Amino acid sequence: MRKFLVVLDDSRECLNAMRFAAMRAARTRAGVEILAVIPPEEFNHWIGVGDIMRQEAKERIHAHFEVFAKWMRDRQGIDPELAIREGEPVAEIMAQVQDDPEIGVLVLGAGTDKLGPGPLVTQLSRNSGALSIPITIVPGDLSKERLEQIT
Repeated sequence: MRKFLVVLDDSRECLNAMRFAAMRAARTRAGVEILAVIPPEEFNHWIGVGDIMRQEAKERIHAHFEVFAKWMRDRQGIDPELAIREGEPVAEIMAQVQDDPEIGVLVLGAGTDKLGPGPLVTQLSRNSGALSIPITIVPGDLSKERLEQIT
């Protein structure tokens, strides 16, 4: 089955990327895989403290994932998968795409502030030639109604 890969983070634009991925998956009978990447700098502490912080980060990710997963199941009939990786976000996103041949589209949310679309969109756009799949960039300020129209 083809899957849409969407990145879970704390950005505002993440919400529209999640919505878009779920709506497209529902309309095309595809799946959704949600990827959370834990940056390595979160664990540059003593080993015991780093392990506790890693576990806490995973618990936060699971709680955040469940909010999106419940919406996807209830509203779109999609049961998303969760993948958690540790490392530099761009490298881990590219590795996830390479490791899972069912991923057909990477969905990213673009920021709407004056700083640009965001670091993931900027860096992955630069590296898009190295990806084996297309990237869909969803504007962070699209309304739910507009998202429904275009999906």
